[in-house]
Amino acid sequence: MKCTFRKNKSHTIWLVAFWVVIFSPSFQAKSVPLGDQADQQHKVLMVVSGYGENQGKDKPGYEFDELSKAYLTFRDNGVAVDIASPQGGAVEADEYDTKKSYNQTFLADQKAVNKLADTLAFSAIDSSDYAAVFVVGGKGAMFDLPYDKTLQKIIASVYQTGGSVGAVCHGPAALVDVKLNDGRYLVEGKKINGFTNVEERMFGKKWVKHFDFLLEDKFNERQARFQSSPMMLSHVAVDQRLVTGQNPASTVDTAQALLKSMGISPINSNQYSDDLTLKLVAEILNGNDQAIQQYRDNKTRYEPMMMGMYGYMHFLSADSKHGYSQALTLMQLAQHDVNHDKLNLQIAKAHLKLGQVSQAKSLLWKITASKPDSTEAHALLEQLQKK
Repeated sequence: MKCTFRKNKSHTIWLVAFWVVIFSPSFQAKSVPLGDQADQQHKVLMVVSGYGENQGKDKPGYEFDELSKAYLTFRDNGVAVDIASPQGGAVEADEYDTKKSYNQTFLADQKAVNKLADTLAFSAIDSSDYAAVFVVGGKGAMFDLPYDKTLQKIIASVYQTGGSVGAVCHGPAALVDVKLNDGRYLVEGKKINGFTNVEERMFGKKWVKHFDFLLEDKFNERQARFQSSPMMLSHVAVDQRLVTGQNPASTVDTAQALLKSMGISPINSNQYSDDLTLKLVAEILNGNDQAIQQYRDNKTRYEPMMMGMYGYMHFLSADSKHGYSQALTLMQLAQHDVNHDKLNLQIAKAHLKLGQVSQAKSLLWKITASKPDSTEAHALLEQLQKK
């Protein structure tokens, strides 16, 4: 029997393995519910994968963080929500952090919990009941949703009767084979978004080899107008009533854009510290020096560990001095609050990439002094001393 909720200490969002090694969860801003009064004319069908098993360890499922953030965005703006999956009933999420404020808020909403514990089967859905469909991501979406003919008909019907269609992260996989009455693919010629090839290479190593396709490639094949932002930064593609988000950080923005496409002006904007941190990272990468000061002046709003993590991964993907310099800025900014040896080591490597040998040596000396068993730091320092 599948278990929908498990109390655990997962380290979630999108860098699970990396997070476990280096970082841990931190403060999240809280959402403010408006209550259960919802306009039935603005009902949204949220779709989740039913593929997952054993919290994503045996088979990937859906992303609970994305479900929570999107559900709360709809709920807090007075929109009714149903949750559906291919076969209905209980569905398995990938491992997630129950301490995140949005997950806590979702789990405290008994109405939401009941809906997720017994999802509607696609076969039981009357598409005329819904003004919009929103497909939640998670790698499980790559395995069952693209091939579900009933879901394809639901999406096509909602769209062709004036409704809106939204999806986030791997959720757009559900759209790749949706055809309209004229025989054209829904996404053909439209602006579209989803988990990019770069993001798959960086973060999808366990399951990507089992995918039948990559989203970016498939949408290009469908002659959609694929667009994106740098890895793991929020990006929403809006083409009238088709709204798609790139990654988990795009969830709230995508849900709000979907509301706008439905003629609703979002009045409740849930601001979570992980999303705020990545928006700030985007500003810093765009050269906004004021963003750095904004972080220093309002540290409680942000997650320094996430900023350091992003700098770490940005360094690994960088191929120019500009990229290394950007990564160094992020890592140094976070290190004032994180003070983690692995991050220090990466900062030293960034100094070396930029030709700042004396700074690298000084930092390596500090690492070896505080962590005598750091073989990598010792080896790097010894290598520098031989030059």
